[in-house]
Amino acid sequence: MKAADPARVIAAARSWLGTPYHDQASLRGVGCDCLGLARGVWREVVGPEPFPMPPYSRDWGECGPREVLAEGARRMMIEVPPSEVAPGALVLFRMMPRAIAKHVGIITGPNTFLHAYERLGVIEEPLTASWRRRIAFAFLFPQT
Repeated sequence: MKAADPARVIAAARSWLGTPYHDQASLRGVGCDCLGLARGVWREVVGPEPFPMPPYSRDWGECGPREVLAEGARRMMIEVPPSEVAPGALVLFRMMPRAIAKHVGIITGPNTFLHAYERLGVIEEPLTASWRRRIAFAFLFPQT
């Protein structure tokens, strides 16, 4: 499987900037959560979503040992070591130590990333040391 052009992934992600945060949504300019942002970029870069997204609760990541997001991404994306993230990569963050990865972002530059954050919507911000150490998994979008 060959990776999609990182510039195309970043342009698609940046087109979501300013989209308000809305839990479980994935509609550019209207509302999305972090997973909805990734789904929207997938639709633009790769094509139709491969399966419907089941409903999930706001606290889904606080229970259970399964890395649900990583398992799903592995089925359709190209996994890379977190230490090798580069612009265009989708990253999964652990928001608390020893918790499962439950937040999603897209690397947009050597030290920046874009994500949908509650109360802030889709923003691009520095990939600080604090964010960088939370990266648990990284994936590349496949080429269509």
